[in-house]
Amino acid sequence: MDKIVGRQREKQILEKLYKSEKAEFLAIYGRRRIGKTFLINQFFKDSGIYFEITGSKGAHTKEQLVNFHREFIALFKSEGEYLVPKNWSEAFYHLTQVLKSISSSQKIILFFDELPWLASPKSGFLQALDYFWNRHASRLSNILLIICGSAASWMIKKVINDRGGLHGRLSAEIRLQPFSLSEVEEYFHSRQIYLTRKQIVELYMATGGVPKYLNYVERGKSSAQNINTLCFTPQSPLLKEFHNLYDSLFDDAYKLVRIVRELANKRAGMTQKELVAVLDFPKGGRFSDLLIELEESGFIMSTQSYGKQVKERKYRLIDEYSLFYLTWIDGVKQSILQGTDQDYWSKIQTSSTWHTWAGYAFENICLKHISKIKEYLEIGGVHTKESHWQFFPPKKTVEQGAEIDLLVDRADQCINLCEIKFYNTLYAMTREDAEDLERKKMVFLMKTQTRKALFMTLITPYGVKENEYYFSCVDNQLILDHLF
Repeated sequence: MDKIVGRQREKQILEKLYKSEKAEFLAIYGRRRIGKTFLINQFFKDSGIYFEITGSKGAHTKEQLVNFHREFIALFKSEGEYLVPKNWSEAFYHLTQVLKSISSSQKIILFFDELPWLASPKSGFLQALDYFWNRHASRLSNILLIICGSAASWMIKKVINDRGGLHGRLSAEIRLQPFSLSEVEEYFHSRQIYLTRKQIVELYMATGGVPKYLNYVERGKSSAQNINTLCFTPQSPLLKEFHNLYDSLFDDAYKLVRIVRELANKRAGMTQKELVAVLDFPKGGRFSDLLIELEESGFIMSTQSYGKQVKERKYRLIDEYSLFYLTWIDGVKQSILQGTDQDYWSKIQTSSTWHTWAGYAFENICLKHISKIKEYLEIGGVHTKESHWQFFPPKKTVEQGAEIDLLVDRADQCINLCEIKFYNTLYAMTREDAEDLERKKMVFLMKTQTRKALFMTLITPYGVKENEYYFSCVDNQLILDHLF
């Protein structure tokens, strides 16, 4: 598809940089398959002079320079004048000479894709880029330099937060996120795929809003049929994606996968201390760096539990595909490859494990779309903190525990206690349901001693029947449409 779906904020940034009358420097980063290259290619394909070079993973610097040279001569037709550069300093020198010969009325877009692979250790790329920008490119009013990488932590450390020559040089940065639910719907419609919003959510719970994964969805098939095709046949494109994904993004992929595996089993999340104890990793700053890498890449999210100190933040797995893979694919991958179970996904959708996973996955979607929830509750301008809350009573006591799926702590002295349920039909509350919600509210009040007003809020796909039990304890309710 040539049309750029969604990405309104990102397109505004690109438009502003393109129309600028001075040199601009943009960094764009985000996980693999998220659509970074597509966004840049499509936005600038008919705009000015467009030069692109893509790094190759594991390639020697000489090979990267050959690739640069080929793109260079293909665009500027200078094969007779320039040989393959011996190093990146020489490559940027050649580029500088050509750029200076181009009229300032012509916009020039320079796109260096997969920068971490171009700037391998000892390649000298970053030093050459530093000199090129500070000495030459930044003085050319028609230049837009764009650097891009999938390894978010590398991009942030080496470029965005760099303390060397590139420090403070960026004009803008874009962290490209997965599609939101509304963008997924727009994307499907652009491909003439029309599903109910609940089926879109079901696909989202398996693939997330990753454009590449969504591109595999076929018209005329239900969400269940598509998930089965995507994940549970020997030819499924997402069957082997998990390890390829982590290996392509992280140097210590096996360590990060171990962290993700632990978090996949903990609905409420885990503290850093709990993770260190379970994984038996060496203590120190490196473990913190691993968590930062996962969070900056969008695989996990840290939240501060209500009433707890900052150091007690909990981490939870919020990447839908990783959770889906570890819950449903990992343990049966070999049987899938052998083709021994044709309708695996259809068979397990009535299991208790499925309901547990669906509830957790739907919680994550709600957490990611908190801005939509706040908008519906008419608190979009109020500062909030979101978290999961639970209380486990001491053993051999008569106290009752409680768990709040999503707690929205508001700066206007109110708290929304959100109960999230993923039902296939209109949810009809019973007396027992109402009593359970009221008990959770009272336990929270007693254990936190909060003086804020508490509002019990239900989030379900199709809504809650407004019977006597609903009116006895529920203050607000949201449905799927409010998340779109």
